[in-house]
Amino acid sequence: MPDFMGMVSRAQARTGEQDWAAAAQLWASVTAANPVNGDYWARLGEARFGAHDYSGAREAYEKVVRLGVREPFLLMPGEVAYRIACCQAAAGDHEAAVAALRVALEKGMRDLARVRSEEQWQELRADQRIRDMAGIIDADSMSRDDGWRYDLAFLAREIKRLAYAPFAIQPEADFDRAVAELDSTIAGLSDAQILVGMMKLARYLDDGHARILPPEGDKQLSRLLPVDMFLFIEGLYVIGAAPGCEHLLGARVDKIGGLPVGEVMAALDPVMTRDNEQWLTLTFPVLVRYAAVLEALGIDQALTVQLADATINDVRLEATPTEFRGRYWDSYPAEWVALADIVTLDGTVAVPRPLHLRNRELPFWFEYLPADDLVYFQFNAVCDHPAETFAAFCDRLFGFIEEHNAGRLVIDMRWNGGGNTLLTQHLLHHLIASKRLCRRGALFIIIGRRTFSAAQNTATAIERETSAIFVGEPTGSRPNFIGESIDFELPYSKVQANVSDLFWQTSWPTDYRTWIAPDIYAPPTFEAYHRNQDPALDAIFAIREHVPG
Repeated sequence: MPDFMGMVSRAQARTGEQDWAAAAQLWASVTAANPVNGDYWARLGEARFGAHDYSGAREAYEKVVRLGVREPFLLMPGEVAYRIACCQAAAGDHEAAVAALRVALEKGMRDLARVRSEEQWQELRADQRIRDMAGIIDADSMSRDDGWRYDLAFLAREIKRLAYAPFAIQPEADFDRAVAELDSTIAGLSDAQILVGMMKLARYLDDGHARILPPEGDKQLSRLLPVDMFLFIEGLYVIGAAPGCEHLLGARVDKIGGLPVGEVMAALDPVMTRDNEQWLTLTFPVLVRYAAVLEALGIDQALTVQLADATINDVRLEATPTEFRGRYWDSYPAEWVALADIVTLDGTVAVPRPLHLRNRELPFWFEYLPADDLVYFQFNAVCDHPAETFAAFCDRLFGFIEEHNAGRLVIDMRWNGGGNTLLTQHLLHHLIASKRLCRRGALFIIIGRRTFSAAQNTATAIERETSAIFVGEPTGSRPNFIGESIDFELPYSKVQANVSDLFWQTSWPTDYRTWIAPDIYAPPTFEAYHRNQDPALDAIFAIREHVPG
């Protein structure tokens, strides 16, 4: 057919304008000319649904079931099945909609909240079968114990339904036994103890993305100790503090609740999900701040610390509710003080922050260091910025490198916890195409415990396709790993949960490494941190000559 791609472009344009009738006609012509491309059938289904041709939309989506699509994140099997169920519901075919929704759940449909809110299900939400599948309840009519039991059963079902390999480590019988034991004891447990019990259910999913978090706005379960801590080679140290706790900056935490830090970490092990053990060095200082978790495990929140002047003190901090959902990676609240910003008596900063601690609120930025013939690129999140897409940033970065004849590029990914892996292709293409950076000793990647998820995929791809030298400490995930963020809410308690349904194989199928290990080991030390020094970047500065590969 002449000008086939022109017809595709016109169909895409009508879709973008939501001119569904015109789009449906064009996509019908596209699929007639090319009936073997599932992407085109998916577009036809979308357009027909928008034009209220529900029977035609269902037929198109049934083609997608057989052919699949190139964009799996948008139309995974569960999503296609759900769209078929929506077609049946919108057409008023009650029984067919119930059956189709059941198929969607079996195929891994992710977002059950859509059934509770989308208009095509409005007439069906009174059907108990729909309510059971979607987790629709009347929470006000339930007792506290019954509500938690409902949530526990719902969580167990979702783990089995969604998790990529729920019983790769723990047998299903052991999981069921743990669920039954928790259910039988709910009446005698506090909310915090139930929450911790649920966290234990996610522990054996072999999934660092799996998590159970307190409900948003919960004043009791969200209480955090007002200090930020980091686990260095030398121990656990306070690196950030709320007002009134500034005297603890730089203190080493030796005990929590009278227990050595190592014993506390062992006590928290059953509630810490992970891809590898390195991830625990990141998550432990976060979790140990949750007062409710400590209380549920029978650990007092009193700290025994060695202050900067070497004196030993026992301190009890008041944990306060917060909307904060983890560690302060980017920046502290305005009233907090960071160890990196401690000033002298005359009000000046003793030593300026090193590059890796300066702009962590930005997803990406770079600075040219001409004296070292080096461009430093800090890559903190795999996402676009409102002012600049990541692709545009990469074009600008590599244009700068060529214009200034920079001899070396450092990509600092130690704080990068992930984002959208698809966005990293532009960076990878630039690296592969760069003749300037193809030699050993021209490209360095700083990695660390928070190099995770999409950042792990990026580091793995760079390792696979370039001669980069990796510096720092091991990554927080494996080259091939289970992971995806598909948060859902438990209907009664509003506890937030995540269970991953994807396996990322960015490396070779036979790559069973626990992590990407650095070529040059330069882990974070407190000695360097409190002096505002960076062992990783210093190690790169020390390399002046060509490095044999």
